[in-house]
Amino acid sequence: MPQKIQIDDKWYVAATSASPEEQPQVLKNDQTFAMFDRFGDIQALVPGKEGVYHNDTRFLSHQELLIDGVRPLHLGASVEEANSLLVIDLMNPDLPGRGGRGPLAKGTLHIFRAKLLWQGACHEHIRVSHHGTESAAVRLEFAFDADFVDLFEVRGMKRERRGDRLQPEVSAHGVVLPYLGRDKRLRRTRIHFDPAPTSIDAGRAVFDLQLEPGTERHLYCTVLCESDDEPPPTRVSYETALGENNAARRAWLAGQCAVVTSNPLVNLWLDRSVSDLSMLTTRLPTGPYPYAGVPWFSTAFGRDGIITALEYLWVDPSLARGVLSYLAASQATALDSQNDAEPGKILHEARRGEMAQTREIPFGRYYGSVDSTPLFLVLAAAYYRRTGDLALVRSLWPNVRMALEWIDQWGDADGDGFVEYSRRSAEGLVQQGWKDSGDSVFHADGRLADAPIALCEVQGYVYEGKLSAAALARLMDEPRLAQRLELQAQQLRLRFQDAFWCEEIGSYAIALDAGKQQCKVASSNAGHTLWSGIASDEHAPRIMDGLMGHRFFSGWGIRTIASGTARYNPMSYHNGSIWPHDNALIAAGMARYGRTESAMQLLSSTFDASLHFGSHRLPELFCGFPRRSGAGPTLYPVACSPQAWAAAAVFGMLQACLGLDIEAGPCEIKLHTPRLPPFIDWIRITRLGAPGPSADLLLQRYERNVGIEVVRKDAQVRVTVVA
Repeated sequence: MPQKIQIDDKWYVAATSASPEEQPQVLKNDQTFAMFDRFGDIQALVPGKEGVYHNDTRFLSHQELLIDGVRPLHLGASVEEANSLLVIDLMNPDLPGRGGRGPLAKGTLHIFRAKLLWQGACHEHIRVSHHGTESAAVRLEFAFDADFVDLFEVRGMKRERRGDRLQPEVSAHGVVLPYLGRDKRLRRTRIHFDPAPTSIDAGRAVFDLQLEPGTERHLYCTVLCESDDEPPPTRVSYETALGENNAARRAWLAGQCAVVTSNPLVNLWLDRSVSDLSMLTTRLPTGPYPYAGVPWFSTAFGRDGIITALEYLWVDPSLARGVLSYLAASQATALDSQNDAEPGKILHEARRGEMAQTREIPFGRYYGSVDSTPLFLVLAAAYYRRTGDLALVRSLWPNVRMALEWIDQWGDADGDGFVEYSRRSAEGLVQQGWKDSGDSVFHADGRLADAPIALCEVQGYVYEGKLSAAALARLMDEPRLAQRLELQAQQLRLRFQDAFWCEEIGSYAIALDAGKQQCKVASSNAGHTLWSGIASDEHAPRIMDGLMGHRFFSGWGIRTIASGTARYNPMSYHNGSIWPHDNALIAAGMARYGRTESAMQLLSSTFDASLHFGSHRLPELFCGFPRRSGAGPTLYPVACSPQAWAAAAVFGMLQACLGLDIEAGPCEIKLHTPRLPPFIDWIRITRLGAPGPSADLLLQRYERNVGIEVVRKDAQVRVTVVA
C-alpha cells in the first residue's frame, strides 16, 4: 500500500512498493470509482487507497467477506465486460467442524463475486456453489464501514478537524452510515442486502447458509452513495444495473469508428484503450467528459480533457464536444486569486469533495494551468474541421473571444509577447504547465527557475491557438480579427526562435525565467513545438535527432528530459520518466515535419511497452530506464492506471503514422504519406468519419508504402491519398 506521508510536494502520494500483486482492481462509472484488492475486499487493517469513492469522498472504506470467520482462498480475479464488471473466484479453505457439521475440505465451496458500478452505486452478486457430496452449513459474514475521508486525505494531507459521524440506522435488510461534513453536507452510505441477512448490525451482516450437494445460493449487496446536494441514486437490481450499463456502452461505441489490425496483440491494446476511455468518460450535463485518471485524478481536468479529446478526435468527436461545452461553461469570468483565476481563463481542475467545499484545498474550481486556455482554442477549431458543427462553434465564440483576451492581457502580463505563469494562490501549483511538479522547471545547473516562467511548448500552443481562432473568426465573418490573429501568430513564431533557441543544447530551452534568461535544459517540451508547428524548419531536424538519440530515447519511448541533465532521474515524476501522451504529441509533431519513420518508431516502442503492463493498459507514466534485453519497462509506483490521455495515445500515434485528416466541410478523408510499422500488416477502419458521412478503409502495408482500398463509403465522401 502507498504510505501516507508528506514529502516536498503535498499533491502527490508517497509509495513504499509497486509490485504487481498490489495493484488494485479498478472500476469507474461517472462520478463514482472503486478500488478493491484481488479478493474483492477493502482492507481495514492496513488502510490504503482502496474503497468506493463518489465525488472525491470515500463512501466505503472497509468491506470484507469471511466464511466461518476466515478469509476464503483466492482463485482468480479479472475485470470483464469491457471494464464494467470485476469478477472474483474464491473457494473455502479447510474448515473445522462446527455446529454438528463435520470438517469441510478445501475447495468444497466455490464463491463467485461480481462487482459493478452504476449510477452512484456499487452492485455486488455473490454466488455460493456446493461441489461436495454432503450437506454443508456455513456462515458468510460481511464486515463493512465508511470513513468518509476526502480523496486528498487519502493522498496524504492532514486535517486538523473533520466532520461528524452520525448514529447508524439499522434495518432488517441493511444499514445507513451517515456523516455530516464540515461543509454542512450530509453524506450517507446506504448498504442493502437481498435476501435479508440472518443477523445484522452497524458493521457486520451474517448469512447462515444450508447448502445441499449440487446447489447454490445467490446473495446481493448494493452500496449506494448518497449526498444531500444531489438526487439520491435509485436502487435497482444487479441484473438491471448490468443491463443498463451494457446498453450504455453499446450506444457509446455505435457512434464512433472501429479499428482492427492484423496483429491480435495490437487489437488487445486498442480494445483496452477504448474500454478505458469508456470507463473514464463521465456523463455531465454538458456532455461526455474524459476524467483524467484513477485514482488521484478522477475528475475533470482542462488540459487532460483537451489533449485526450484531440488524440481521440478522429475516432469519436463527441468527447471533444463534451470537453468544449464543459470548459466553456466553467470558464473564469472574474479575478479570483485564491483559485488562480482570471477572466477568460480555462479551468485546470474541478473537485467536489468536502475539503474543496471548505476551501482547505483550492481545487473546487481551480485555474492554475497556463496551457488549458490556448489548447481550448486548438480543440475548438479542430472539432469544427472534424465535424462541421457550426452551431456549437457559434455558441462557443464568446468563450473563444474571452480566451484570446486572457492570452493577451493576463497570460502576457508583462507585454513581452510570451505567455507566462506565476501563481497567485498560496496553496496553488507552483509549476503550471503539464509538468506541474515543483521541481520540473530549472536551469542547467539544477537551480529552480523563478516565476514568472514562459514555457517553450506553451508559446507553441498560443501560436497554434491563434491560428485556430483565426480560422473560426472567418467562420464568424470577422475577417479583420482573423488577419490580426494570423499576423500575431507569425510574429510570435519569429520572436520565439530568437528567444528560445539554444545552440548549446541543440534545442529550444525548456523555459525563460523571470529575468528572461533561458533555462538551458533539453526536454521533451521541445517536441511539443513540433506538434504545434512553431518550430522552424531549420531547427526541427536537430530537435528530432536529439529526441530520438540515446539521451532521450530509452527504447520504450522518449524521456521527459535528457539523461545526464541536472535533476535527471528516471524514477522521477517529470524529470526523466516516460509519458505515453507526451510521446503521442511528439510523434504527431515529427510526422508534421516529415519524419514519419520516427513517429512509427515511437508507436513501435509504446506497443512493446504495452505488452508488459497488465491488461495491455498504458499507465499515466513509467520509469525512464534504458531498455534491457529480456526485461520490460519499470513501473512508476503510484502512476494512475487507467489514465485518459495515456489510453488515447495509441490513436494519436496511429493518426500520425497514417497522416490521417478528416475535414467535414468537403466530406474529405485525407491520408498524407501513410505508413504502417512492421508489426501491422493491415489495418481496417470502419465508419471513419462517423457520426457523419463515413467510409470503410483497408490499409495494407508494403515494403515502401501502404496500399489503400476503399471498401465502402457514403456517396458524398472523398478519400484522398497524398504521397
